[in-house]
Amino acid sequence: MAIWDIKERYKKVRATEIRNDRALLYNNASSAIEKINISTTGNSSSFGTLTQDRGSSSCFTSTTRGICVNGSAPSTSNVLDYVTIASEGNAADFGDSTNSTRDSSEGALGNNVRGIRGGGATPSHTNVIDYNFMASLGDSIDFGDLAAATRAGGAVSSTTRGLFAGGSAPGDHNVIQYVTISTTGNTTDFGDLTTTINSPAANSSSTRAVFMGNHSPSVVSTIDTVQIATTGNAADFGDITVARGDSGSASNSIRGLCLGGTTGGGTLVNVIDYITIATFGNATDFGDLANADTLNSMAMPAHGGIDLDSIQRPSVTYMPGSGKTLICGGQLSPGAGTVDIDTYNIPTLGNARNFGDLSKTASNGIGCASSYTRAVFSSGYYFTSPYYSTEMQAIEFATEGNVCDFGDTTQERYGMAYGNVGNTTRGLFMGGYAPSSPYIVNIIDYITIATMGNATDFGDLTNVKQSPAAASNNTRGINFGGTTPTNINIIDYVTIASTGDSTDFGDITVARHGNDGASGAS
Repeated sequence: MAIWDIKERYKKVRATEIRNDRALLYNNASSAIEKINISTTGNSSSFGTLTQDRGSSSCFTSTTRGICVNGSAPSTSNVLDYVTIASEGNAADFGDSTNSTRDSSEGALGNNVRGIRGGGATPSHTNVIDYNFMASLGDSIDFGDLAAATRAGGAVSSTTRGLFAGGSAPGDHNVIQYVTISTTGNTTDFGDLTTTINSPAANSSSTRAVFMGNHSPSVVSTIDTVQIATTGNAADFGDITVARGDSGSASNSIRGLCLGGTTGGGTLVNVIDYITIATFGNATDFGDLANADTLNSMAMPAHGGIDLDSIQRPSVTYMPGSGKTLICGGQLSPGAGTVDIDTYNIPTLGNARNFGDLSKTASNGIGCASSYTRAVFSSGYYFTSPYYSTEMQAIEFATEGNVCDFGDTTQERYGMAYGNVGNTTRGLFMGGYAPSSPYIVNIIDYITIATMGNATDFGDLTNVKQSPAAASNNTRGINFGGTTPTNINIIDYVTIASTGDSTDFGDITVARHGNDGASGAS
């Protein structure tokens, strides 16, 4: 019989939970996405597909999302695709960048809040830098400019600073430039690489950046390194196993990988090398790609820009999702509301703080649902026309920031049940007030919380009602009170896992509406 030291065992589990070792890449001029585990040597395997074939793109990545930015498909593209890193499957549309480019910065520049892309070819070289908020679907925003129009450079970051290194302008150069991620503006000179480079594999920890290989004018095996917090010239780190360029990058802040690439003259390789970023020396063989190719990075959720210490760690008393509460919207005064989303932890006394914003000011029966990782809000009453809609908005508990679009309910309305109805898989939105007769409705919609998309009809309440209270455990959802517009005392319930109409449960002691519901697990 094995005997475990529970404390030590728990530390190992927690370390794996926090440092996500999965990296995603896709084949050049293809839609195929591959995955690889950085901490364990071995070959890559299939993850899913992009929305279209493309190559020569860049990426943003947070702890939860990987975003493919721009590229050639085969002409230059402004499309941003994204995937949820933990869930294998195909990419979905995220938004559009400020211009159509290919060969933007290679590597992951940004942090858990912002992703930044710089340079590229339109087909002429460009100096444009733009950025996106990782948690919110939408188009890119102008950030500033590179010092010169550049394509095919490397890009890395710490939690606060982003570096652009080398590239073609149009001749290859050795210039390193930096930006402060949380602000906007043009780049500042950082120093120089040991040689001119083009299309390196770029990786980083929170303190050190490495640039691996070079494509032009000739392939090399050189690895350059700099300390991100301190401006200055690069130093020699070591060599990759095969001289090449146009390789993919992947990092978990401990290891940096150089994946595939070309050795020149059109010869492609499937070699994967790795280094330990903290230790100078030559790269070691990691494994092989499924196919020899030049790769593009799509996700590395523990790269140097991710502040792993700021992510809520699970413990024996606090697991992901438990204890964190979100409060969204509300009325400030007659005719005035707020977009604020506040958060606090139930186990710890203290004041709430801002988490992010809704897309519109809203109050009065905002539908809500949540899993351990995601919260979804449905419409509510807006304070300007149109006064309510079918819009559902989502937010990730792990990533503070503004909402993104989730999908649409079956009927625009406000005054839905006050309280969370659902379990970690499904969310339900019950009753409400619609813009046309019969106005007060008995509709029940449901969503699968993990999958963005439109709501589906679940069934009907036993009675039309606006502004009832609601609560649920993992099995059953209960709806009580409300107005028809006369106050009622009806309680009805549904089984969350099974679609169908609600069933009578009993009566509350006093007929009323606008009250709220809460429940324990049982």
